[in-house]
Amino acid sequence: MELESGKKIVLFDGVCNLCNNSVQFIIKRDSKDVFRFASLQSELGKQLLAERNINPVETDSIVLIEPGVAYYTKSSAAIEIAKDLGGFWSLLNVFNYILPSSIRDSVYILIANNRYKWFGKKDECPIPTPEQQKKFIG
Repeated sequence: MELESGKKIVLFDGVCNLCNNSVQFIIKRDSKDVFRFASLQSELGKQLLAERNINPVETDSIVLIEPGVAYYTKSSAAIEIAKDLGGFWSLLNVFNYILPSSIRDSVYILIANNRYKWFGKKDECPIPTPEQQKKFIG
């Protein structure tokens, strides 16, 4: 599949309620139409992880990919996404400067490791609404 030029790809855990709610949160605030989405469980998600040598066992909740530029995982992915949402959300970038990634990622990992217990899990990825369909690529 050819990726859309200039779009950033958010790979997410398609069966995680927290992750799916986060995707909906991003879609509602993506006024510049920056993001496209694919689940980590999809063939495209697996391919994109493999191309970047990202171990899906170690990174199983969110990855942000800027094709041809960079990729981000864990708390860095969340902060990069927030920067592109603009407004108040871009202020979260301050955590890149005031907290080392080891501390940010420790908090991120705590939440990621408990996300099913705290927020629940679906049996399969939900189907996007017709309006959202163009934002999902895999």
